[in-house]
Amino acid sequence: MAIFVYAESHDGKYKKAGLEAVAYAKAIADVAGDTVTAIAFNVTESSDELYKYGATKVLKVDNAALKNFDANSYAKAVAELAAGEVVVVPSTNDGASFAPLLALKLNASLVTNVEKAPTAVAPLTVARKAFSGKGIETVAVSGKAVVTLLQNSFGVKENAVAGSEEAVSVSVSDADAKVKVTGVEVAQTGAIDLKEAEVVVSAGRGLKGPENWGMIEELAQLLGAATASSKPVADIGWRPHAEHVGQTGKAIAPNLYIAIGISGAIQHLAGVNGSKTIVVINNDAEAPFFKAADYGIVGDAFEVVPKLIEEVKKLKGVA
Repeated sequence: MAIFVYAESHDGKYKKAGLEAVAYAKAIADVAGDTVTAIAFNVTESSDELYKYGATKVLKVDNAALKNFDANSYAKAVAELAAGEVVVVPSTNDGASFAPLLALKLNASLVTNVEKAPTAVAPLTVARKAFSGKGIETVAVSGKAVVTLLQNSFGVKENAVAGSEEAVSVSVSDADAKVKVTGVEVAQTGAIDLKEAEVVVSAGRGLKGPENWGMIEELAQLLGAATASSKPVADIGWRPHAEHVGQTGKAIAPNLYIAIGISGAIQHLAGVNGSKTIVVINNDAEAPFFKAADYGIVGDAFEVVPKLIEEVKKLKGVA
């Protein structure tokens, strides 16, 4: 059983999600008794980063037509190179966009939002989130499979091997793109990718207005966390939609999720229930979120959060 993995990158460097996908592919390979071949586009970073997580071979593609993401172009390129039974793709915005097309091109089954190592490979048997995260579904696939890995679910686990790289080409050109890129918005320097963040501080309408987000950002900065918001907050323009987490926003699985002034509607929970630890701060003791929380504080966010910031500063020795 040959295992391939798309090692996602940005600006020439491998993303955490790409490294996690390699580590997951290695877990499949270990069960199957095979090796991992990674596919990378326009990467300048050393392949040593991929060997560290289990890739025995790295296929590097340098192609200008793949500089800007296009689902059809990426699916075509990966399909040309992935001559195996299993292809692992990180469930990022890009990965989730082209994985269905890739499965179609490979005539393979598509299994999305997988979060644990396979229990068997004949057939490939994996667990995935189902029913908006309220259940775990076990899926067995005979034949080829494209698997998308839920970010932060498996972990970026080192499993070093000796590896080699090969420069390869694909028959992808600008004509294959179905989307025309007219501009690229540069992300804020040093900003933490929400879907890759280990810690997330999120807030909702309980903050009463966008002018009160300063304490949320301060707490996030102290914790080395990303900031997020509920859907209503993004809809009314208090925060950018890129921060919206939930069923119709981004699904995240950080080690720690702090929800401040969010009631915890089922649609929101669907996007964050993969979090390892959930802390809820709300002045409504009957808020649904407390039922899903590992820790809860019933209190006014405007009193609790400043005290929390003060305590974190003490622990960190920050003035």
